[in-house]
Amino acid sequence: MCYQCRLCSDVFFDFTGTDNGEALPESIPSAPGTLPHFIEEPDDAYIIKSNPIALRCKARPAMQIFFKCNGEWVHQNEHVSEESLDESSGLKVREVFINVTRQQVEDFHGPEDYWCQCVAWSHLGTSKSRKASVRIAYLRKNFEQDPQGREVPIEGMIVLHCRPPEGVPAAEVEWLKNEEPIDSEQDENIDTRADHNLIIRQARLSDSGNYTCMAANIVAKRRSLSATVVVYVNGGWSSWTEWSACNVRCGRGWQKRSRTCTNPAPLNGGAFCEGMSVQKITCTSLCPVDGSWEVWSEWSVCSPECEHLRIRECTAPPPRNGGKFCEGLSQESENCTDGLCILDKKPLHEIKPQSIENASDIALYSGLGAAVVAVAVLVIGVTLYRRSQSDYGVDVIDSSALTGGFQTFNFKTVRQGNSLLLNSAMQPDLTVSRTYSGPICLQDPLDKELMTESSLFNPLSDIKVKVQSSFMVSLGVSERAEYHGKNHSRTFPHGNNHSFSTMHPRNKTPYIQNLSSLPTRTELRTTGVFGHLGGRLVMPNTGVSLLIPHGAIPEENSWEIYMSINQGEPSLQSDGSEVLLSPEVTCGPPDMIVTTPFALTIPHCADVSSEHWNIHLKKRTQQGKWEEVMSVEDESTSCYCLLDPFACHVLLDSFGTYALTGEPITDCAVKQLKVAVFGCMSCNSLDYNLRVYCVDNTPCAFQEVVSDERHQGGQLLEEPKLLHFKGNTFSLQISVLDIPPFLWRIKPFTACQEVPFSRVWCSNRQPLHCAFSLERYTPTTTQLSCKICIRQLKGHEQILQVQTSILESERETITFFAQEDSSFPAQTGPKAFKIPYSIRQRICATFDTPNAKGKDWQMLAQKNSINRNLSYFATQSSPSAVILNLWEARHQHDGDLDSLACALEEIGRTHTKLSNISESQLDEADFNYSRQNGL
Repeated sequence: MCYQCRLCSDVFFDFTGTDNGEALPESIPSAPGTLPHFIEEPDDAYIIKSNPIALRCKARPAMQIFFKCNGEWVHQNEHVSEESLDESSGLKVREVFINVTRQQVEDFHGPEDYWCQCVAWSHLGTSKSRKASVRIAYLRKNFEQDPQGREVPIEGMIVLHCRPPEGVPAAEVEWLKNEEPIDSEQDENIDTRADHNLIIRQARLSDSGNYTCMAANIVAKRRSLSATVVVYVNGGWSSWTEWSACNVRCGRGWQKRSRTCTNPAPLNGGAFCEGMSVQKITCTSLCPVDGSWEVWSEWSVCSPECEHLRIRECTAPPPRNGGKFCEGLSQESENCTDGLCILDKKPLHEIKPQSIENASDIALYSGLGAAVVAVAVLVIGVTLYRRSQSDYGVDVIDSSALTGGFQTFNFKTVRQGNSLLLNSAMQPDLTVSRTYSGPICLQDPLDKELMTESSLFNPLSDIKVKVQSSFMVSLGVSERAEYHGKNHSRTFPHGNNHSFSTMHPRNKTPYIQNLSSLPTRTELRTTGVFGHLGGRLVMPNTGVSLLIPHGAIPEENSWEIYMSINQGEPSLQSDGSEVLLSPEVTCGPPDMIVTTPFALTIPHCADVSSEHWNIHLKKRTQQGKWEEVMSVEDESTSCYCLLDPFACHVLLDSFGTYALTGEPITDCAVKQLKVAVFGCMSCNSLDYNLRVYCVDNTPCAFQEVVSDERHQGGQLLEEPKLLHFKGNTFSLQISVLDIPPFLWRIKPFTACQEVPFSRVWCSNRQPLHCAFSLERYTPTTTQLSCKICIRQLKGHEQILQVQTSILESERETITFFAQEDSSFPAQTGPKAFKIPYSIRQRICATFDTPNAKGKDWQMLAQKNSINRNLSYFATQSSPSAVILNLWEARHQHDGDLDSLACALEEIGRTHTKLSNISESQLDEADFNYSRQNGL
């Protein structure tokens, strides 16, 4: 057999040996040639969706070209062949096409991908092309790993991980910042080549933004979740300023220096500077000493001019530190011969007349005259005083000897004809508008009626001070222009006389000042605009705040949220034994809908350390009526109340007006009162007024007192103190003790005052105060020291120590409020929260899922002292997020996150330092480690 026949038979055998059994072409050229050379070989291809792909190959010289796919010949009818002649070599060039469909690839099941290969024939033999694989292209929807947000300090390293979805061909990754592509070739600080990750070597403020990982192949593009990167700057202190001058010109004072947190200023939620912004040190300024004369020297010998001299010096003491020099003459002369000396042949008395009395006679007569005048004035004063006292039927023994306790009073029968003294046998005079029979304490601002009480004082057996009168008067300072003496129910003990007599204007003068100049306030109010990022709204110096969680407001929406405190007459009228324990707080707008409960913090004045209260949360309806929302101890799924010692944190889903009321269960129920003393000069330059306040222990109640005192020129004289007032029906007594006897005196019958129990217990948050008027003996007295004793009979007692100067320039200022929440009433976005948003996401992802060992959100709640009504959190979509919101509300004034860090460490984070979460980020591996190990 010839070579060509063998070749043809081999080809025929190779072609027909397949399952297809297809025969070779009928005629094969017999001209001599070379082996086929492939000019173009089939390439790897991907089928997109249902579109077929075309494979082609080209060879020369080639008599025939056929495709073999997966080891099987493709039917010749599926080939599209083209033949041409290469002009340069004169050889035949053949090009063949075939189509491969998605169905063919899906039906193939083999150990490798679907492949196809070209086989070309020439006279000398066959040549085979490379194998081309055919795959179905796709790209999954979900990323294997989305980038996570980061909060990093400036110049720190940022690493954002991204693992794109599975796909064929493999997806290419591109990073976007705020929807703009990132070009790492133009910014050497950014590297995107390391396994699809984005690395920023040194974070800059401009690197803050939203980062997105984009994955794309020939089929589709996919976007990851956006990761928010916040580059924050921790605050740094500036240099200290120079020390200020001493604040007093004379004596012991202080000087200060300050610095600001502006080097740099905290940005993007960075930590504020730690330490004090103001330093104070004591200083002593030398007081000016005025000079004083020494005694006169002895007279000198008589001179030829018939005169002798005597001198004195300004050295007892000499003037120092800018003090005044002595006034008067330093030298004195007089005739030394009683006029017998002859000058220029004339008697001296003819030239210079002088008095016949010598100096000693003048001094004697002057002293006698002064004594006579003093005795006469004293007799007249005593006579007038006894006459004025006889009008009231009073015999008074000086009570300045009292050093503690209260005065004992014995009431005698009223003398005939004295209409001012009370007599049980007398019929009341209905023409008189007001009478009084006891001490006067005013309930500020609307309760200006005078109070009565039949039993004025608790007698002390060891003090024998006899005051034979019930005429005890002390008026408080009014606050507003309108002065209405209206009576309120439940403010007087049963059986007391509620009628009063009108005070004479001269008795009001030392107490009531500037009535027409004081403004009327009805509410405190603050507002802020909040969006999807949430924030915090704070009423400065009131203890009232509102926390809007992240995501509570839908995206692309914003609301102007307001919050106010009613400072007028409370609209919530107590029923029975129920008392108002908090201010009435309104938040709105009422038609706003939130998707996550917000946290409202309301201060209260109840002592919750013991189980003696039944406390309720109430809400005012649109009709103005109050209805109970829940009891603090109840189980509810509509809202949640967490009662702390001084505030109640409420989780709510609707805005409105809320307040806390309490019903005492036993007589041991305690209401916390804040007692404070203010002072100011009276219209009379010798008088000084002390005003003692007893208000509910809530910051907003005391702020109202401070505001009113500022309008009246009052000065806080001592740090306010807490008084635990029991619900045992015993009254409150206020007295002034230890008044310097030779410098000051208190006006008669005002050293001790008593307030009925009902007036204190049902004060309805209105400031209650008593006023005392002190009088100086001389204008030179500028220092006042005394004690104010406030005590409940058979109850708690507090002593306020007054040590002050009545001169404005020498008075030391006592700070009313801390400034921690006064500067920023509305905070929005991440800076309003202690816990960074990325950390919150990890905590929620970790603890929202139930854990076999019970270390989930329930344990997180228990570790944060949330031990009851856990069913409320179970109804929330993310219980951990609601618990963290409650934590944020409770710890808005804390400087760090120690309590939350300790809770997380106790649950299972024992290998990560969590002393300050906001600065040292929780590592993601920490949470993964905890979950994998069932912690």
